[in-house]
Amino acid sequence: MGQDARRRATESTIDVAIWRHGRLTRDRRVVAEETPVALSYNGIAHAVMMATPADLEDFAIGFSLTEGIVGAPVEIESLSLCEMDGGLDLQMTVAGDAADRLSQRRRSMAGPVGCGLCGIDSIEQAMRPLPRVPRGRTVPAADIDRAIAALVPHQAMNHRTRAVHGAAHIPLGEPLDGVGIIVREDVGRHNALDKLVGAMARAGRAAPDGLVVVTSRLSVEMVQKAAMMAAPILIAVSAPTALAIRAAEEIGLTIICVARSDGFEVATHPWRVGFPPSTANGAASDVA
Repeated sequence: MGQDARRRATESTIDVAIWRHGRLTRDRRVVAEETPVALSYNGIAHAVMMATPADLEDFAIGFSLTEGIVGAPVEIESLSLCEMDGGLDLQMTVAGDAADRLSQRRRSMAGPVGCGLCGIDSIEQAMRPLPRVPRGRTVPAADIDRAIAALVPHQAMNHRTRAVHGAAHIPLGEPLDGVGIIVREDVGRHNALDKLVGAMARAGRAAPDGLVVVTSRLSVEMVQKAAMMAAPILIAVSAPTALAIRAAEEIGLTIICVARSDGFEVATHPWRVGFPPSTANGAASDVA
């Protein structure tokens, strides 16, 4: 699909009346599309998410991985996109252990944008056990600042619509010239992260080799997805919830939040962040 076709599929243009500074003007605005996207396994719908209809193969693979339906992309034997009345259906076939896991935890999720837990039928499913994340490496604070800044120029869809979340994997130890950066966007923050996971899996990219940055708040399901992708550090432009912090503490995940151009906050496991020795008032040693 070419760029123009992809843009037409994911965005629309509308007429708007603008009232600012006491003046009425008219203009055109680009708005993001969202559509119901079903994720079906072995002929049965497992989840329905409101999503941006782009990078859907990444979405299918990433969702399958972060939800624990498959342990590796190879367990998805087939993947096809079927256009339905009013939406899209990502139809996948899984076999063996993946099929067994799916039958044991069959559920149906149907919810609005950003709702990652709708339809789960037990508290145990919502708070499933998570693997501990790898130890990873200590990352200089300056590299984290550079990673935060690197995401913004690559949010092409958000630059046009101002309505979608972004999720990126920023490689460590490489020039941030855009070549090695993987970015995915979606109207739903969970969907954007799932698409990133799928894109990384297809590219053979390991999460500990870089930093995961998201343009949203950090709810517990974002921590759960980070754990499933084995990301040692998760960076967000907004704040985490208390439950997300408790989950991150338990699995060894470093949460960096309120990440802006002027700096960031470290909410959990600060030992992964290398602060300059000259930090005022000894704050660097206080969080070690």
